[in-house]
Amino acid sequence: MARVIVIGATGHVGTYLVPRLVEAGHDVVGISRGQAEPYQPHQAWRSVERRQMDRAGLEKEGRFGTDIRALGGEIVIDMICFTPESARQLAEALAGRVSHFLHAGTIWTHGHSFVVPTPEDAPKRPFGEYGIQKAAIEAYLLEKARLEGFPATLIHPGHIVGPGWNPLNPAGHFDPAVFSAIARGERLVLPNFGMETVHHVHADDIAALFMGAISNWSVSVGESFHAVSGRAVTLRGYAEAMYRWFGREPMLEFLPFEKWAEGQKPQDARATWEHIARSPNCSMEKASRLLGFAPRYSSLEAVQEAVKWLITNERISI
Repeated sequence: MARVIVIGATGHVGTYLVPRLVEAGHDVVGISRGQAEPYQPHQAWRSVERRQMDRAGLEKEGRFGTDIRALGGEIVIDMICFTPESARQLAEALAGRVSHFLHAGTIWTHGHSFVVPTPEDAPKRPFGEYGIQKAAIEAYLLEKARLEGFPATLIHPGHIVGPGWNPLNPAGHFDPAVFSAIARGERLVLPNFGMETVHHVHADDIAALFMGAISNWSVSVGESFHAVSGRAVTLRGYAEAMYRWFGREPMLEFLPFEKWAEGQKPQDARATWEHIARSPNCSMEKASRLLGFAPRYSSLEAVQEAVKWLITNERISI
């Protein structure tokens, strides 16, 4: 077993990954910026060494990478890296000092979907700062792995879902009021024909894929893997399924995106555009072939578990 450093330990995926690491017998150090608790309690956290680190501040001082190195981790998992400069500072400090470095990316590195299901090696044409920066990080880490033997593996999640936060809804944004409207059988207006796709993944399935990559070091190093459910869903199919889950008949209308956006909060319209402009639909074949991994949750199962939590905690009214 190994000493494992998890940067961003109490986030969506860390909530599930840290307990899995502890239960597998690893010595875990959880790094977080503040004192945030994981989204779900677990007794495993009692045996985790918790550290607070201001990543942005330490990076400005040129210390973050060396401070992480000083913790003596054999495996380092970086859940919260968003710029190539940040990735470079950490990777350079850890080169020759770790046996495995795992980075959480995003399926937005693909940009528009050109072929579906999209494999990891499809040509990447990202747009938007987040996707562009994450693609640059991927290119840097894979090149460092290929040319210098740096033991990097990248895991690219889809739309992360789990109890404790608002899932991406059938309108393509995060306002839980959409689920309230569906639960009451009210009419829901969707952009275009509702045929754009979204691709969810349960946070615990991402955690399980990280564990699979660690367990299969020899084939995961130098590779990127998608972390999504087995199948993407269209906005229309997603909405209809949720109506029926609540025991309602679907009540849908459709408007051209520009007209639809006029009736939305600006932040919601923007979030929907960001998702449907990409319409991700990614393949999990590579993770199955190389790691023997298959996601446990379908998109709808993951969302429905999250919605149950929202109902229980009175975040949506039905």
